[in-house]
Amino acid sequence: MKSLFVGNLPWSVTEADLQAKFAEFGNVISARVVTDKFSGKSRGFGFVDMEDADAEKAMAGLAGYKWDNREITVNEAKPKTENSGRRERRF
Repeated sequence: MKSLFVGNLPWSVTEADLQAKFAEFGNVISARVVTDKFSGKSRGFGFVDMEDADAEKAMAGLAGYKWDNREITVNEAKPKTENSGRRERRF
């Protein structure tokens, strides 16, 4: 299984929209749009989990794809690092 990062999504895209678009290329295990924890609005990116071969097809098929006049980016997600999302404080 591969996890794909999908960037530059239109603000109106829902998880169902994301799942439907990637289902055109194979079986979608999960699709999620990342939202702001305070407002609940989309942050403009998400993640899709697919089997390896289907993920490769999706990456190739959606390269340069425009969704509501926004060219989305699709690539293999990088694993979270231990310190991801945290700023290091230096004193």
